[in-house]
Amino acid sequence: DETALFLHRVVSDLPASKQAMLERLHSSDEDLVGETALLVDDDARNIFALSSVLDRRGMNVLKATTGNEAIAIINAQPDVAIVLMDIMMPGMDGYETMQVIRSNPAFRRLPIVALTAKAMKGDREKCLEAGASDYLAKPVNTEQLLSSLRMWLHR
Repeated sequence: DETALFLHRVVSDLPASKQAMLERLHSSDEDLVGETALLVDDDARNIFALSSVLDRRGMNVLKATTGNEAIAIINAQPDVAIVLMDIMMPGMDGYETMQVIRSNPAFRRLPIVALTAKAMKGDREKCLEAGASDYLAKPVNTEQLLSSLRMWLHR
């Protein structure tokens, strides 16, 4: 879907099978239902907004407001399927938190989506180098978030 948009391809010009695939991508929450997401953010407004979106899609949402809390939850909850990580947090920031998570071999393949309000040149690369699987700028576009979640949770 993102590729078609990037390449300026008109969805209606795609073959019927590809159109159906894109329709399933946007309409199906089957890859999200029952999955556990860890939402790490120090701002209660962001936690409320994002957890509301995930709850409506049938996801179980765990919440952490610090990097240390996030690490403790991940170590205690083996069913965490994906992490949504704020970057700018006091104390241990998102970069450091991701590095600690990635230092444990058990979590090397755990999808971590970095969320940052800065969205400056080079931020994406810095997030990926720190261990993020994906990167989204705040304010988070709901459809883009859901698309990213579907992609990382589709196994």
